[in-house]
Amino acid sequence: MSYFNVRVYGLLIDPERGILISDEQAEGKRFSKFPGGGLELGEGLKDALKREFVEECETDIEVLEHFYTTDFYEKSSFNDSQVLSIYYFVKELHPLIHLAFTSKPFDFAENSDQSFRWIPLKDLKVEDVTFKTDQTVVERLLAQVAL
Repeated sequence: MSYFNVRVYGLLIDPERGILISDEQAEGKRFSKFPGGGLELGEGLKDALKREFVEECETDIEVLEHFYTTDFYEKSSFNDSQVLSIYYFVKELHPLIHLAFTSKPFDFAENSDQSFRWIPLKDLKVEDVTFKTDQTVVERLLAQVAL
């Protein structure tokens, strides 16, 4: 059975630190992505994104403007669903004091499957994220920064 998997992600950009990337491992796979996750039944996109940032980053955010929605077919790396991802620019409402940042991908603390790092926009590359939709977002971000 095929179904849609709606995901929502936040592009948190700090002028001095860069863009926030989440490195994770699940179901035997390692991947780098933007913070965010799946929409739950009965939930709106912005509420889902706020919930995901509380769950992942232990902080409240303001959802700013829409940046991109998947406009091509993408099959999930984890099941038979079709992934539809929506990206928003977000702003942290409180400093991310509960997160320990690392400079290396997949630098997990003991008993953790997630770590966070900042990548300066000038250093950001498509290869810094795993999934095709995230890579498309990086390409679009870099095109905007180059303007």
